[in-house]
Amino acid sequence: MYRGSILDIYRDHMVWENGHTEDWDFVSHRNGAAAIVAVDNEGKLLMVRQYRNALERETLEIPAGARDSVNEDTAVCAARELEEETGFKAGKLEKIMSLKSTVAFCDELIDVYLATELTPGKTHFDPGENIRLERHSLEELVDKIFACEIQDGKTVAGILAYAALCARK
Repeated sequence: MYRGSILDIYRDHMVWENGHTEDWDFVSHRNGAAAIVAVDNEGKLLMVRQYRNALERETLEIPAGARDSVNEDTAVCAARELEEETGFKAGKLEKIMSLKSTVAFCDELIDVYLATELTPGKTHFDPGENIRLERHSLEELVDKIFACEIQDGKTVAGILAYAALCARK
């Protein structure tokens, strides 16, 4: 139905074993993505605030971005996106989870990484990006999730996964 720069939209005709048929819309995310829970030397999480057209407002999110190709290693993507959006490089990058963003109608896969041992680099915003870097404690961010101030799925999943990792230590 539509082919965009990173998304394709299809209408699938489904035929069930009982003979029932339905037409379902399906969004294919061409390359997938990586997201990063970046923790600085003070234990603060690096967050990005940016405008999201779909919500018509700014959101507070963990850094993330699409892979350059379906063959790009998500760790390479995560390292690139971290520096592009925050200006920091990770000395240590560890995959903590994979998630499907919206399984009812989309196949997007996002690998989430924990980035530590951060050193300053240089931001490289994409054209049209207006990103502001913020630092928050884990407790602040968990509170924002349960106050419904943070609703982005990858951000909620990444922060709560990191909180669970911290609780295990």
